[in-house]
Amino acid sequence: MSKHNLLPKSFGYAFQGFQTAFRNEPNFRIHTLAALTVLTLAIIFRFNLTEWTILLFTISFVIIMELFNTAIESIVNLVSPEIKPYAKIAKDVSAAAVLLAAGVSIVIGVLLFLPKLLWPDTSLF
Repeated sequence: MSKHNLLPKSFGYAFQGFQTAFRNEPNFRIHTLAALTVLTLAIIFRFNLTEWTILLFTISFVIIMELFNTAIESIVNLVSPEIKPYAKIAKDVSAAAVLLAAGVSIVIGVLLFLPKLLWPDTSLF
């Protein structure tokens, strides 16, 4: 296999990962829908560069955490099909990481959008 074919294949695998997560993980679909909604609202509210940067990092963080959670759950299911205490810990902790990321993203969303709703002509950044 030539090395110049590796890059397109690696992108293909990555997009397959997105498709798999979207198809099989309800929470990934919820986070994707929330992200698209928030991005649309950011366009409507005319976010500036700083607000866009914060928003995109926040959305990316939640999506990345959800993808890691999906990967961890899949690996745990592969190596431990039966319920074991350590397998449960791995799944619970990875789910907690996603929950924390989602919670922080809500706080950041409030900090970004609330001033736009309360004082439309001003910006905190």
